[in-house]
Amino acid sequence: MRYAVRVGRSAPGGAGRNRPHVPAATAGATALDGTTDAKRNLGPMSSECLDIGWREWLALPELGLPAVKAKVDTGARTSALHAWKVEPFTEQGAPWVRFHLHPLQRDTELSVVCTAPVHDRRLVSDSGGHRERRYVVHTPIRIGGHLRTIEVTLTDRDTMLFRMLLGRKAMRGLRIIPNASFLTAPPLTAAQAAALYEPARPQERSPT
Repeated sequence: MRYAVRVGRSAPGGAGRNRPHVPAATAGATALDGTTDAKRNLGPMSSECLDIGWREWLALPELGLPAVKAKVDTGARTSALHAWKVEPFTEQGAPWVRFHLHPLQRDTELSVVCTAPVHDRRLVSDSGGHRERRYVVHTPIRIGGHLRTIEVTLTDRDTMLFRMLLGRKAMRGLRIIPNASFLTAPPLTAAQAAALYEPARPQERSPT
């Protein structure tokens, strides 16, 4: 199943200006482990234990997010993804949700709009003890060249440093190295991460 995704840069003081539609897996983009989607085995997570640090770059291909820096949080039970302007709707009789997000840290101009089927809606307590009713979706994440489906809650994290938290329920088969970072892929610069969100551009024809 492919989810509808739009990518745009927000105009100063205004809403985002949508760029052309971007496929859920960004066409031609090189993923975090250096392979392209056309060459990738999208099978389940292997039985081997994968070492990860306290922060890692992840991809959420079904949501059209080629790179999101996540905090690995053993204190959180469920994973959380930044989302604002969350809007429920119905698709062929089933509940869906549309949400906006800023996928990169310190970048509120880049805006992505995603839609996904609703798995649940429940009360979730954050680290400060505040309770919030959140939409819950199931979506694959790609980490260290492996793909697995996890449960993610949607909440506004614009004031937080990390756009995503990876909670305990998503850590099966992972070994946390708390003093290390970016063990599954090299860290990306801001420019490198932003480039992954650029829509595919047609190649220029050579002069004849």
